[in-house]
Amino acid sequence: MNEKLKVIIENDQNAIKIPTGVRMLIRRCCKAVLALEGFCEPAEISVTIVDDEKIHELNLKHRGIDKSTDVLSFPLGENGEYDTNMDTGAKMLGDIVISIEHACAQAREYGHSLQREIGFLTVHSLLHLLGYDHENGGLEAVHMREKEEAVLTRIGLKRNGSYYDDGE
Repeated sequence: MNEKLKVIIENDQNAIKIPTGVRMLIRRCCKAVLALEGFCEPAEISVTIVDDEKIHELNLKHRGIDKSTDVLSFPLGENGEYDTNMDTGAKMLGDIVISIEHACAQAREYGHSLQREIGFLTVHSLLHLLGYDHENGGLEAVHMREKEEAVLTRIGLKRNGSYYDDGE
C-alpha cells in the first residue's frame, strides 16, 4: 500500500453540495488503484470537482471538443516517467477534473449511487494518468474496464448489474 500518497482535492463549483465522505472516497480510490498497479513510490494527484460549464471550457481548450464531459485526465508523465516534486520527491501523476453535474446525471442514468459514480470516474481517470487508454476499443479497453471493476469491488463499490450489460 502506498503510504506516501498525497491527493489534493478541490471543490471549484457551487452547483451541487458535495456529499460527506466524497473526499475520503476519492483518496481510497486513488490508493486502491496504485496498490493494484504495484505503484509504491511517493505520489501526488490533484482532483478538482467542477460544474459542467467549467469542464466544457476545459474540454474545448485542451481537446478541441465543444461540449461538457464527465471527467478529464491531465497526465504529467509518459511511459512510467513522471515529473517529480523537488520539495517532496513525490512523482506527480497528474490532474483529474470531475464534473459533479455529469456524475449526478450518470448515477441516475445507471441506477447507482453518486459515490459509485465518483469512485468510477476517479479510478477511470487515474488509470489514464498511469497510461491506460480505451479510445481505440479492443483489448486495451477491456483490460482497463476489468481494472476499474477490480478496484471498485475491492473498496466496496461493486457494480449492481445495471451499469454494464455483461451478458448475464
